[in-house]
Amino acid sequence: MPLPPPPVRPVFVNLGPRSYTVQVGRELLAGVGTEISKKLAGLKKAAVVTDSNVGPLYAEKVLRSLHAAGIDATLVTVPAGEGSKSLTWLESICNEMAKAGLDRKSFVVALGGGVIGDLAGFAASVYQRGIPYVQIPTTVLSQVDSSVGGKTGVNLPDAKNMVGTFHQPSHVFADVDTLDSLPKREWNEGFAEIIKHAAIKDLSMFDAIEQIAAGKGDLTALIRRNIAIKASVVESDEFERTGTRAILNFGHTLGHAIESAAGYGTLLHGEAISIGLSAAAWLSTMSSDLTSRELERLRLALAAFHLPLKVPEGVSDEDILRRMKMDKKFVHGEIRFVLLKKLGEAFVSNDVHEGHIKQALEEVRKG
Repeated sequence: MPLPPPPVRPVFVNLGPRSYTVQVGRELLAGVGTEISKKLAGLKKAAVVTDSNVGPLYAEKVLRSLHAAGIDATLVTVPAGEGSKSLTWLESICNEMAKAGLDRKSFVVALGGGVIGDLAGFAASVYQRGIPYVQIPTTVLSQVDSSVGGKTGVNLPDAKNMVGTFHQPSHVFADVDTLDSLPKREWNEGFAEIIKHAAIKDLSMFDAIEQIAAGKGDLTALIRRNIAIKASVVESDEFERTGTRAILNFGHTLGHAIESAAGYGTLLHGEAISIGLSAAAWLSTMSSDLTSRELERLRLALAAFHLPLKVPEGVSDEDILRRMKMDKKFVHGEIRFVLLKKLGEAFVSNDVHEGHIKQALEEVRKG
């Protein structure tokens, strides 16, 4: 009988007084209460924020663990989907926290995917001017990306993530067992962010991605590898002041605009990012040194997870460009666009203009 793989080492996110640990592995939920009691000693009241899909699967286990550790935890549930990532639902969560008697000696647990992490983290950052929160991401996308780095926020009708804060979590539990319950489409969308990390920072990770696509490989190790990449970039530019962290936006400038223009919920976040990655990689062959062979490898990796490469019918260039201009990555009206020099090496360009982006959109309309 083969031996089980060794435990995966935690990832430490080194941000001075805002540092925290990301635990990566299986069967982590049962120990949430004990671990939080160590990290947030003396805090005995909490709100567990989740959604209508994740709550029935995992909320009871998390609540039981918290209660066993002597923590009075209240469950707050919002409807599943991008539509809940709004100022309206932020207000609702804060109201529920107030009704439950949470004060400055309380904390929030974000149990769910990226929408819940962003929404609950934002609620924690503004409730009573800021209380701690813990991330328990339950999707591939949130484990490898949004749960690490401290970006929280909500959408406006025309612009994604436009209202928010930087608020680092106190601890992150990336329990890979929770990924077993994901619908295939949601499982697949997370690999857009994994492929992005490989494209900007780690060429050799394409081999591991291709193994997973073939039904082989070590998923837990791949999740950790991605978290470590995200952590290293965040450590170098926590508040996006130096431009280093901007490379994480590869594929996102157009991806966010396409997601918004299509109507939130039409495309999953990772699906929109996949189209953005394809467009940005094509632009990298036009405006940088990425080869057509490297472009093909990236697109094949996306296609292996059934991720779209084509702008949906009915979404106009004009609407995409209008929404793109609202993006936070515009500085004094100029876009800072992330390109690839080669697979595994990204940079921020100030030389991409609207005409180039129209060409890229024309390219990704071909599929």
